[in-house]
Amino acid sequence: MRSEKEVLDLIIDIAHKDERIRAVLMDGSRADPDVKKDIYQDYDIKYFVKDITPFYDNTEWVKKHFGDPIIMQMPENMDLLPPSGNGHFCWLMIFDDGTRIDLSIEFEEYIDDGEPVILLLDKDGTFPKLNINKNYWHIKPPSPRHFFECCNEFWWCLNNVAKGIARDELPYAMSMFNRIVRDMLEKMIEWYIGVNYDFSITTGKMGKYYKKYLPEILYEKYTKTYSDGNYENLWNSIYTACELFHIIAERVAEYLSVSYNQHEEDGMIKYLNMVKTDCNLLLEDY
Repeated sequence: MRSEKEVLDLIIDIAHKDERIRAVLMDGSRADPDVKKDIYQDYDIKYFVKDITPFYDNTEWVKKHFGDPIIMQMPENMDLLPPSGNGHFCWLMIFDDGTRIDLSIEFEEYIDDGEPVILLLDKDGTFPKLNINKNYWHIKPPSPRHFFECCNEFWWCLNNVAKGIARDELPYAMSMFNRIVRDMLEKMIEWYIGVNYDFSITTGKMGKYYKKYLPEILYEKYTKTYSDGNYENLWNSIYTACELFHIIAERVAEYLSVSYNQHEEDGMIKYLNMVKTDCNLLLEDY
């Protein structure tokens, strides 16, 4: 795999030689000094141009300058997963040495929102002064309303998971548990970690730093919320998720100086126990 210097030299050299490219910016993990470096980090690059027309969907231009990727995605050309952008064009590319470059051609003026970025080239000297906000990715504390709504959504949607199991609808049960219920569990995990670290850190995209910031016993519980397709194992994962949610939600409630709604937890646990008992009786009938 090429070194960071080799890749950045290539990116900047291409921009230097093309008069249409006026500035180059790098964002993402390589621009964040708080992120540990490794060889798998993407190069998130933005080329700023006056006119995007010559670049839009110009795959040949990309291949000529960067080489032929072993796999590539162009979100702006997709119908199945249409992007929500401003009319820019992106090439997401992995090359045969494992290097990944996400190249975006931008034609609108850059708006500085405080995200960590590195200005690699500014031909005109007109790029706005960057105001890097080290707190940009930090976990934000919830309002009491958001806390209660998260709790309610977590406990309420478990009834759908249980019904899916009772009806032998594994895809539905798994989807409800891993998409809806887990989303609320992980939102509460974020807040729990935020409380314990004074909301001064990030857990990374999709919670990739949970292992680093959760107490070992809680992280172990979290790993056990993942199940295979066996219903008994899925039930165990559900109850483990309930135990974990209770622990972390009480801590967040304490931080917010509010009372955790034990009543809705008790009600759903009662319902889950009833459905699980019914499922066991059905198995015995067979």
